[in-house]
Amino acid sequence: MSDQQIENGEPRVITDSEGLMAQFVEVPVERDIIPVYCAFPQGQEMMPLVLVVQEIFGIHEHIQDVCRRFAKMGCIALAPDLYFRQGSVNGLSNPEQIYPIVSQVPDQQVMQDLDATVTWALENGLADPQRMGITGFCWGGRIVWLYASINSELKAGVAWYGRLDNQVTQNQPRHPINVADDLKCSVLGLYGGQDHLIPNELVEKMNLNLSNNKKNSMIVTYPQSGHGFFADYRSSYNQKDAESGWSELLAWFRKHEILE
Repeated sequence: MSDQQIENGEPRVITDSEGLMAQFVEVPVERDIIPVYCAFPQGQEMMPLVLVVQEIFGIHEHIQDVCRRFAKMGCIALAPDLYFRQGSVNGLSNPEQIYPIVSQVPDQQVMQDLDATVTWALENGLADPQRMGITGFCWGGRIVWLYASINSELKAGVAWYGRLDNQVTQNQPRHPINVADDLKCSVLGLYGGQDHLIPNELVEKMNLNLSNNKKNSMIVTYPQSGHGFFADYRSSYNQKDAESGWSELLAWFRKHEILE
């Protein structure tokens, strides 16, 4: 499969849904109903819960596939559509078309939607409250850091190449670089050394900030990879580093007793 095909949205990794409940569900959030992609083994209850936070491209097939990968390991994986109120990005591949939608999404709203998604899983008896984690990619990687700074029920998080700092706005009053001291759980960052969006100097600064936190959080950098190295449908995909990062994620979640 060529890079051009990957850029056009054809994933290299495909996880089937055999034996799974894998579909969108409706989760109430105050006056709204948020669409959430949900995947878990059929007939199971009280499973480890993993929140999967989207890239800027929304809940597309790649994010759904990641959910199914966790489900195949016995988890309930939930990927809420975190900017459905602001507009749909389905079918959009140009960031210049997507940014005007995403920039309207308040961090506070995202935190509330994640809380509501967790509550839905717990109230339906699907999730074990002692085994909850979060992972996210790009836009979602930033959210992992923020959510881990406010939710004390999480056991661990893994943030893939999420922005660490940016302009402060009304919708984004804080960034990961500001919350390192506030983390309520251990977070593993997975970043590319060739990332044009996130300078290595900023990654080093974040790592230094993390060293002052007692949650033993850390960042692993892949020197040869750029932004989006886990996204198997894009030309940025680096199979070796993606597989290594996935192994790091699984080990991190096992270390913190989310996975067995």
